[in-house]
Amino acid sequence: MKTVKIAIAGLFLLIANATQAQVSVNVNIGSPPAWGPAGYAEMEYYYLPDIESYYDVRSSQFIYFGGGRWVRTTRLPRQYRNYDLYGGYKVVLTDYHGRTPYTYFDRHRVKYYKGYHGAPQRPYRARPVYGYNDRHDHHDKHHGKHHNKHHDRDDRDDRDDHGHGHGRR
Repeated sequence: MKTVKIAIAGLFLLIANATQAQVSVNVNIGSPPAWGPAGYAEMEYYYLPDIESYYDVRSSQFIYFGGGRWVRTTRLPRQYRNYDLYGGYKVVLTDYHGRTPYTYFDRHRVKYYKGYHGAPQRPYRARPVYGYNDRHDHHDKHHGKHHNKHHDRDDRDDRDDHGHGHGRR
């Protein structure tokens, strides 16, 4: 009888351990950024050939070489602040699991050169659209929240159209 109790207790601990391991794996994997390629929700890293950088999905950080070392940060370095993450190609690193994808940087840089484009990609979520019509559609709702000189000029243009929504651009 004692052996059966030990076996049951061991089985219980084994199941509890397996459950805990599964939970920690799910917690550690972050959600892909909106600009990330669709169809790869479980991937850990992207390589961005145009800017020779990596993106760590789990920690939502870019990894790039700067100042003589690899740097992790939530923003792109200054020289790439205007880089179009939606339009740039992302290489999904399906064969690497670890903390230092740049270990293979020399290989990635040659295989996925600047300007590299593989199969067509769609973003994980559509690019946000901020434009003229969007501002007019939500003008009353947002008026006052985003008040600046540009809006003042546009508001004068709106008055000139007598409420028809066809102000000058």
